[in-house]
Amino acid sequence: MRAFFEGIADLFVNGLFWPYDFFRFMENWWASNMVNWIFAILGAIAMVYWLNQLKKFNDNGEEDKSITAHSYL
Repeated sequence: MRAFFEGIADLFVNGLFWPYDFFRFMENWWASNMVNWIFAILGAIAMVYWLNQLKKFNDNGEEDKSITAHSYL
């Protein structure tokens, strides 16, 4: 199991986080955190889209809001 977890660590450290190694040595804070800003902007766009979809279905009355809508309730 140790090799499995070391493989996961290697994937993230040497593979998926390579943009952060590139930006680490930059002096400009904004350029260093560009990847974070891109993810934050994409998340905000996705949230606005999702909320608009929820509002559209709520306005159409397609949502079942009764107490017995879900069996675990």
